[in-house]
Amino acid sequence: MSNEQLIVSLLVVPFLSALVIGIFFRRRHEIAAAVSIAAASVVLLGSLYLIFGNIREEFSYEWMTFGDYTVSMGFYFNDLAALLLFVVAVVGFLIHIFSLGYMKEDPGKARYFAGLSLFMFSMMGIVFANNLIMIFIFWELVGLSSFLLINHYYHKPAASEAAKKAFIVNRLGDFGFLLGIIWSYWHFETLNLFEMAALVEANPDILHVGIGLLLFCSALGKSGQIPLHVWLPDAMEGPTPVSALIHAATMVAAGIYLLCRIYFLIPPEAMVWIMWVGAATAIFGSLCAITQTDIKKILAYSTISQLGYMVAAFGLGSLVIDGDAGTAIQAGIGAAMFHLVTHGFFKALLFLGAGSVIHACHHEQDIYRMGGLWRKMPVTFAAFTVGVLALVGMPGLAGFFSKDAILYLAWENNSALFLILAATALLTAFYMTRLWLAAFFGEPKTRASRDAKENNWIMTAPLVILAIFSVVAGYDFMHPAIFDGIMQEVPHAEGADFALVAGVSVAVLLAGLIAGWLFYGVGAREDRLEKQFPGLHGFLSARFFFDDVYEWYVVNVQQRFSSLLNFIDHILISGLIVRGAAGLVGLFSLGARAAHTGNLHVYVYWIFLGVVLMWLVVKGVQ
Repeated sequence: MSNEQLIVSLLVVPFLSALVIGIFFRRRHEIAAAVSIAAASVVLLGSLYLIFGNIREEFSYEWMTFGDYTVSMGFYFNDLAALLLFVVAVVGFLIHIFSLGYMKEDPGKARYFAGLSLFMFSMMGIVFANNLIMIFIFWELVGLSSFLLINHYYHKPAASEAAKKAFIVNRLGDFGFLLGIIWSYWHFETLNLFEMAALVEANPDILHVGIGLLLFCSALGKSGQIPLHVWLPDAMEGPTPVSALIHAATMVAAGIYLLCRIYFLIPPEAMVWIMWVGAATAIFGSLCAITQTDIKKILAYSTISQLGYMVAAFGLGSLVIDGDAGTAIQAGIGAAMFHLVTHGFFKALLFLGAGSVIHACHHEQDIYRMGGLWRKMPVTFAAFTVGVLALVGMPGLAGFFSKDAILYLAWENNSALFLILAATALLTAFYMTRLWLAAFFGEPKTRASRDAKENNWIMTAPLVILAIFSVVAGYDFMHPAIFDGIMQEVPHAEGADFALVAGVSVAVLLAGLIAGWLFYGVGAREDRLEKQFPGLHGFLSARFFFDDVYEWYVVNVQQRFSSLLNFIDHILISGLIVRGAAGLVGLFSLGARAAHTGNLHVYVYWIFLGVVLMWLVVKGVQ
């Protein structure tokens, strides 16, 4: 098998898995799970062969032709694609395994695994695509997959509403993305990434801020950036492994990957705006996480915050280092992708750890109704603790290296951004300490937590593997094989700068941990922030009123405007203009039909009436 055939096979295999399950095994749950896991295994093995074999390919096949324009199914596998492929393949496979235990008794198990395979197919398409048309097609397929998986418990109104919300909000971002694609074709006369890159390299002045910002709309929706972040916390209504796969490690990271893939289309002026959107999202997500009591929603807002970190790092590429703009852009890409990879591992670990806890506690998700789980679930506790420490940036763990790379980049280029990101790191340590203490320590607060016990190896083995990656993914020995060409661009502090940035990082980490420990204590039964500072808690619980503003807009503006359009359509256009003319014709035909009865006496009466009318007309003329 050639390298081209292998890459195409990796794209096709999960699609065939979803198709086979959907057609033949909708009620054969165990077979459906086996087919989906087999497909994920093929993707994992093939991906590792491509990555460790240092295979890099670019090729395309003609798909459709419209006049002079040809749409191609193009593939471009470079170091950047290898980076995301590694995360998608490894995390995706582990989540498939974890799902065997978590979804064991679920009546929709076959449908669930078909959805996982469809999602893997969609993500692989984004990873390999070499043109904006192909990217957009798989971008929309990812949205469809997300809708189906979030809506897995479709009998629950909350799940259905969350799925619709995710779909609609992402359509807003994708509409901007589509406009950016259309403008790009009009501007560059091509949508192939290689051809556009060559045009920009030949004439950098060809770039347009509007195109860059419209293309950024793709990440604004998929990666949960302000103001299109509102769908991601509600998406936690789906099964917990879905939260780990889609809303922690892969789909939401696709927006960051796309920005890095098309960075040459985004001018520095647009990147500055992107940087500040990312910074605002980072601090916003961490503030909202403080008041959440649902373990999955805490992690969801944490994901929003960390995605903001990545977007801010990418935007920092607009700032010139030592007069070399190219170096700055590559440094921003390197820092963003480095954190994408480490975050993918430890956030998937945290979500699966939360799933293990929820499964053991009979689907209880309130952290203040748990407690004492460290003794009952030692493996889950140990793995979850590693995930927490990696997320808060404990020295020696993967999150420390990737977070500090971003902090160093901000320190070198923008003091205000550095302070915002440092404050985000402090808040992250604060709210994760709250979660860790409430869920795992103290006394069990409910019967479910008292009866909890460790899950079987099918669910704990993926946690252990992800915990290992959450430690080692930041070290240099992992980089040559997996991150080659990207990691060498990651900025590294040295000497006094290293001491300063690392010192600030450790200081805010310790401050957040200590503050969380002192304020919440061990095994709290209620949110002490709500009790002692109800005003602040209420404001943060309202999540800065984004959902309220959207609800007001939908009810008072959109619905009324749609009612006006409905009136114009049905009453004026359909009723008066279309149906009015049709009504006159119908009325005439009704009268004509009434005159043709087939009764001889009626015809005689009509003849007599006609003669009388003609006589009156003649008399009137005379």
